[in-house]
Amino acid sequence: MSKESNKEAPQKVAMVGTPCHIIAAAKLDRYSDYLGESPLDIKIGLFCMENFSYTYLKKLLEEHQINMKDIIEFRVEKNYMWFYLTENRMYKIPLKEAQRCMRKNCQVCMDFTSELSDLSVGSVGSPEGWSTVIIRTNKGLELLKGAEKDNYIKTTPLPESGLKTIERLANKKKKENKEEINKRESVGRPVLYRRQISEEEFKEEVSECQFADLKSDVVDIGSCVLCGACTLVCPDNIISIEDRKPQIKGKCPEGCNLCYVACPRTYISEDILPRTADKKPLGNYLKIVSAQAPMIQGQDGGVATALLNYALSQEMVDDVIVVDKDKTEPWKPQAKLTNNIAEVLNASGTKYAACAVFKPLRSLKNAGNGAQ
Repeated sequence: MSKESNKEAPQKVAMVGTPCHIIAAAKLDRYSDYLGESPLDIKIGLFCMENFSYTYLKKLLEEHQINMKDIIEFRVEKNYMWFYLTENRMYKIPLKEAQRCMRKNCQVCMDFTSELSDLSVGSVGSPEGWSTVIIRTNKGLELLKGAEKDNYIKTTPLPESGLKTIERLANKKKKENKEEINKRESVGRPVLYRRQISEEEFKEEVSECQFADLKSDVVDIGSCVLCGACTLVCPDNIISIEDRKPQIKGKCPEGCNLCYVACPRTYISEDILPRTADKKPLGNYLKIVSAQAPMIQGQDGGVATALLNYALSQEMVDDVIVVDKDKTEPWKPQAKLTNNIAEVLNASGTKYAACAVFKPLRSLKNAGNGAQ
C-alpha cells in the first residue's frame, strides 16, 4: 500500500467530524503508507461533550409525544436538549433525562474540542448566533483567512470569559471521563483509548491484532464510535456497520491488522497525540476567534458549512464529507460525499447521533483500486 509517484494527483476531501472522527482521520493520515492513501486533506472538528443513540433518542421523544418528523432543528445547550418543531413550537428535555440515551463510548472520550483537527468549531464561548473557531494548523489558518477575505465568514476576538468557559468544559470532560476510564479498568475492562505509547510500542502492540481483537478490545466493551474507519481500510471489504456495531462477514486475510490500526479507540502513538495532551484543556492551537457566516442561516453561525463551501469554490478540495439526514428515517444521520454546494447547505446543522462518516470514502478507494 505504498504511494506511487506515477499516479494522478490524489483526490482531496474535506470533512467535518466529532473528536473521535478526527482522531481516526489523524491515524489514517499518519499511517497512509500502510493503510492506503488517505484523501482527507482538511479536517474541521466539532466541539462535542457527548453523542446519543438514535434508537434510544427516538424512544425518549415518543415518551414525550414528539414525532421525529416534526423536528426542524435541535441542539444541546444550557443543560437542556432543545427541539424546534413545526408550527413554531418548541420543546425542551432536561439533559439529565436525556443522558440515558448517551452512547457508552462517549464516557471514555477525553477530547471536547477535536484537538487533532486543522480547526475546531463550536458554539460554546461565543455570543448567540456566532461560533467559536480554534485554529490549530497553518492549513486551518489559510482556510479561515481566505474565507474571511472573500466574505464567506466574518470574525471577531473571542471574549476572555468565553475562553474560560470552553476550558472549564474541556477540563470537566477530561476529569469525569478519566474517572470513568479508571472505573472500567478497575474491574478488568481495559480502555486503550488515550493510552499514548511510543511509535515502537504502537507497532509492537498492533502487529498481530485482527478484527477479533478489535471486537474484544473496543466493540464489546462499549468503546466503538461507529465511525467506519475499519470498513474503509479493510482490504477484502468484509467489515460492515449496520446501525449498531461493526460486523465481519468472512475471514481476515492472514497477517492483516488494518482495522485495528485505523480505529480511533485502540492505541494512539505519541507521534499523533503527545503524553502532555491531557494537561492542555484545548490541545495545541494558533489562535481562537468568534466567527459568523453572514450568508448562511445555519446553526451557531453556519461557519462549518461556510468553510466547506469556500474550500469547494476555491478548489482547495474536490469533495467534502457532510452528514445529512436519512431520507426514510427523520434525523437519522447519513454521511455523504459531495461537491454540490446546495447539498452542503442542506446538510448543515448538528445531528447528535453516531454516524459512519468514513463510509462514503469507500467508493473512492474502490475506484482507485479498479484503476490500478
